Amino acid sequence: MEEQDHHSIPIRIQKYVWSRLERVRQFVWNSQAKNFVLLALPYQISAILTALIAVGYTKLFQKAHQWNHDLLAEKPLMVLLTAPIAFVTSWWLVRYFSPMSGGSGIPQLMAAVEVAKDEERNDGSWRFLNVRIILVKIASSIALAFGGGSIGREGPTLQLAGSVYRTVHKLLPPFWPKVSRKVMMITGGAAGLSAAFNTPLGGIVFAIEELTRTHIAKFRTAVLSSVILSGMTAQWILGPYLLYGYPKVATVGPSFMYKLLAISAVCGLLGAASCKVLLVLDKIRRSMKRWLPQFLFVLLLAFTFAGLVLTFGQVTLGSGDRLLDEYLFASQPTPHWKDAFGRILGSVVSMGAGGAGGVFAPALSSGAAIGGLFGHWFGEDRGELNMMILGGMCAFLTGVTRSPFTSAILVLEMTDRHSVIFQLMYASMIASVVAHTLDKKSYYERMKNRLLDSVPGLRKHDPDPEESE
Repeated sequence: MEEQDHHSIPIRIQKYVWSRLERVRQFVWNSQAKNFVLLALPYQISAILTALIAVGYTKLFQKAHQWNHDLLAEKPLMVLLTAPIAFVTSWWLVRYFSPMSGGSGIPQLMAAVEVAKDEERNDGSWRFLNVRIILVKIASSIALAFGGGSIGREGPTLQLAGSVYRTVHKLLPPFWPKVSRKVMMITGGAAGLSAAFNTPLGGIVFAIEELTRTHIAKFRTAVLSSVILSGMTAQWILGPYLLYGYPKVATVGPSFMYKLLAISAVCGLLGAASCKVLLVLDKIRRSMKRWLPQFLFVLLLAFTFAGLVLTFGQVTLGSGDRLLDEYLFASQPTPHWKDAFGRILGSVVSMGAGGAGGVFAPALSSGAAIGGLFGHWFGEDRGELNMMILGGMCAFLTGVTRSPFTSAILVLEMTDRHSVIFQLMYASMIASVVAHTLDKKSYYERMKNRLLDSVPGLRKHDPDPEESE
């Protein structure tokens, strides 16, 4: 009897443990904990996929620009061949395979967020974010980068991220707890910016300032988890980095702010003006319905870009990283007016051709060129020169995007210069005020309206005065 009791004790313990585990399993599966896990899972999977795509895209983009730079360093006249081939190829891929993959990608993301509905049959967001767009966006922008196009990869990365998040949402089975499609896409934009720039705070601020007016309490957990996962995955592969890390800055007094005021006003005005020209080029190209006039128009812009490269030098090529590296870190940088003209005009012509490419990085380098030029005129020392360069970066980006908080936070995180946050915000504020005097709407907002208007019946909105002129 004692022996039987001795053997039954472990059995009773085992049954007790299993019964408790079964209760825990039932609690997790039948309670809100299950829903929380299932609701979070799509965001986490999407964040990791976004980071992997962003890293691969970044490496391809950099290799393409490097190849072009090395080629033209030896044979500058080759730009007369590489630019037309790249511009036409980039345009052709967009026109014939996925028209919504052209341009920056941020207006498409904004349009998708605006028209998103949770009822699948009434949802029009798939037109702006889907798997085909991922493939064409990468191919078109890489093709343009091989020709030295003055484009960035950050805007395209946001559309890629939004497409990933929307695709994951579409693949959720019917029994899955309801996940908001709109929140998924907003979160995708934040995660994409975080992975592209290594700026998690910038991603969060961008989601709030640019993509939605909804109170952040409705999607803060999704945004935070996605920004953290995408950023950490990108860092795990690329290593911790700052895009333009640790430039020397000086402690400045009130008198310096007048110089920063001048730089910010000029950058804000030129940023808004360059977008006006870009919108005109886009309108001209869209008015050409047949392929031959569009082809000739793109070819004209390609040879114009080649002429800019031969006139202003290789500073016109690429996203502008080389200019930023020299201006911020060279012991004795030599800013020149050709740098500013080359960066601004090169970006407008490249984007006007209708291929895929972003304006974030070109805007930063254009602002840096203007800030550096002012600093050179004023004869500032190295620390104050960098202050003017950083201020110009914030101001020009604000003139393009009309997102002053995002611009200031992005430059702050990319350089780790927390001591100048007030100067960066000041530059962004001045640029925003000046840019609004030229055009009340940002380039992104006007392009978003054009995209929505191109799909009949997708959305009704007040007529855009700019389009009726």
